[in-house]
Amino acid sequence: MRIREWPSTERPREKTFAGGPGLLSDAELLALFLGSGLRGQDAVTTARHLLATHGSLRDLMARPVAALAELPGIGMARACLLVGALELGHRHYAADIDRGQSLTPESAGQLFARALRDKDAETFAALFLDARHRRIAFEELFHGTVDSAEVYPREVARRCLAHNAAAVIVGHNHPSGSAHPSDADVAVTRRLKHALVLIDVRLLDHIIVGDGPPVSLATRGRL
Repeated sequence: MRIREWPSTERPREKTFAGGPGLLSDAELLALFLGSGLRGQDAVTTARHLLATHGSLRDLMARPVAALAELPGIGMARACLLVGALELGHRHYAADIDRGQSLTPESAGQLFARALRDKDAETFAALFLDARHRRIAFEELFHGTVDSAEVYPREVARRCLAHNAAAVIVGHNHPSGSAHPSDADVAVTRRLKHALVLIDVRLLDHIIVGDGPPVSLATRGRL
């Protein structure tokens, strides 16, 4: 049976229009972007098959666009639509942290989580702030392997000076999924803090991103 023959309360588009996308399952949400399914299937059935075969929605969307395009039922046009929707969401939420707003620990954690959670290797980034803790710039500074990334305090200091930053929040991801800070994470945080004091820049926090909520070393008293 085609989706348009389903009861109106079960169709993904009608459900979205009536109550918002939060009512949809992962397969139904994916089906909105597929539009139609493989031969002999509706879009929701194809979406369910994609999720069952290739992992969760997060695993599926973490694929590069070229890899998405190769999957049955997606192709280049739908792959571009999916990654475009993901980027649109990132930019929408990033707009809440523009130059005119002071950051909170929660908003900073969300920014790092959205930027780094789906990276398949450790990535170290910095959020440069002015004296009122408003965003100046966000940069990925170092890229490593699945379980480590070399961090150079001198380079972080150089980028702070380049942006004329008064403060900085740093963060990195743990591809393993656990956001628990390691001894190495605490050690590099202290090295960074000592280095930045010399150029009169405050290190406000070090945020670690895993599968759950991001972890703040400042909140844990380990800064």
